[in-house]
Amino acid sequence: MMINTPTNPLAGKHLVFLGSSVTYGSASGGESFADFIGIRNHCRITKEAVSGTTLVDEGSDSYIARLKKLDRNENADIFVCQLSTNDASLKKPLGCISDSVDMDRFDTKTVVGAVEYIAAYAGAVWDCPVVFYTNPRYKSEEYDRMVALLHRIAAKWNITVIDMWNDAVFCALGTAEQAWMADSIHPTRAGYLEWWTPYMELALRALLT
Repeated sequence: MMINTPTNPLAGKHLVFLGSSVTYGSASGGESFADFIGIRNHCRITKEAVSGTTLVDEGSDSYIARLKKLDRNENADIFVCQLSTNDASLKKPLGCISDSVDMDRFDTKTVVGAVEYIAAYAGAVWDCPVVFYTNPRYKSEEYDRMVALLHRIAAKWNITVIDMWNDAVFCALGTAEQAWMADSIHPTRAGYLEWWTPYMELALRALLT
């Protein structure tokens, strides 16, 4: 377990996580890498995660609706959003990257418009590093397209992508250790603790150094 030392940049920080079942930890008793990062690094987390929800703005449980309910006056040191697999499995429209930076002009009924809105909103409200993370690879052409578009959005907005999808070595570890995944999308508790958490920790710590 990591300890609170001056060399750990996450210690004492506030990390905000937005997502669905993978961020929630639906196959891990409601605990995910987000919770374990908080414990291991002695940092505070806000985890706004609801299983089955989408980036595409379609109601009170969508990512954007829940994002707007977070306290705007609360300090955040890093904002982390899941690139939801639900949008891929439900075949939500991808949309196109806007030539605008005006949040009111984004089509949040599409995946791209929703991602742009979240990136713009989080950056404007909390003025902190904004991160999107992907799932490791599984069989989904739709999600593959979402990941490719996410990198283009990241270049526009200067945000960070923690890309497990395209990390062949990381994905191979998960394939070899079957106890780490409950299904093709959701890690087990062991998967979060032994596989995802160290990976995410390294990426998030690098943002603050």
